[in-house]
Amino acid sequence: MPPESKIRMDGSSTVFPLTEAVVEEYAREHPAARITVGVSGTGGGFQKFCRREIDVANASRPIKASEQQQCQGLDYAALTVAYDGLAVVVNPANTWVRSLTVAELKKMWEPAAQHRLTHWNQVRPEWPKAEIHLFGAGTASGTYDYFTQAIVGTSHASRGDYTASEDDNVLVQGIATDRLALGFFGFAYYEANQAALKLVPIDDERADNGAGPVAPSPETVKNKTYAPLSRPLLLYVSGPAARRPAVQAFLRFYLRQAPRLAREVGYFPLPPTEYDREEARFARFVAQSR
Repeated sequence: MPPESKIRMDGSSTVFPLTEAVVEEYAREHPAARITVGVSGTGGGFQKFCRREIDVANASRPIKASEQQQCQGLDYAALTVAYDGLAVVVNPANTWVRSLTVAELKKMWEPAAQHRLTHWNQVRPEWPKAEIHLFGAGTASGTYDYFTQAIVGTSHASRGDYTASEDDNVLVQGIATDRLALGFFGFAYYEANQAALKLVPIDDERADNGAGPVAPSPETVKNKTYAPLSRPLLLYVSGPAARRPAVQAFLRFYLRQAPRLAREVGYFPLPPTEYDREEARFARFVAQSR
């Protein structure tokens, strides 16, 4: 197997289920393909990407200015492959939380809450005087960056006294076994484990549109009424990788299979015309990278 036919990917645990599904499908049609997919979080993926250790980075947020500096001298393109809604969940034994406002989520997660807001009745007085056990994405995760920006108002700013992991399955298991738990992760992980979790609708009171609490779904993510926790899922491909026929074939396959596979793994596909635009943009990038 010549080295140029191997494809190395890493990054977001949120994008991983979609990429994994595409890779499995591609391998069935191309049994000689050798594609490796790591899960080190969006930030970890960008570090490897900028060091030229991988060809494609899975990302659940756009690349930061500081990461662009690390990638100086490397040309790359970003491709949007699906949409996701971040799910806020509690344990099914939680009988008191029926919805949360963005302000309440901020109150729970902002840096000032550390070691101070520790019980449910501090969020709403009528809730139990019982400990809150918080679970969330690790700091290398794009999910963490997106959640903190959307809820706290500043990317990478949150309390530190919570159970953190870049592996969403660890968070799922923690919340599923703890009646006092609350956490967040990509909607696909809720869908895959919904019997063990309880979804919490979110009221974006800042929108002032009278919508009230809204839960993530294909409709609410696409029409942006599930605010502010809807986001695009991305692939970043480097210029050197884009010049290789194996990478070109795989990414074209990815964009063509994403509409169907996104639904299967719990994400929300782009409109067909947007996939056409992404494929045309990738073709232009390939031509410019020669």
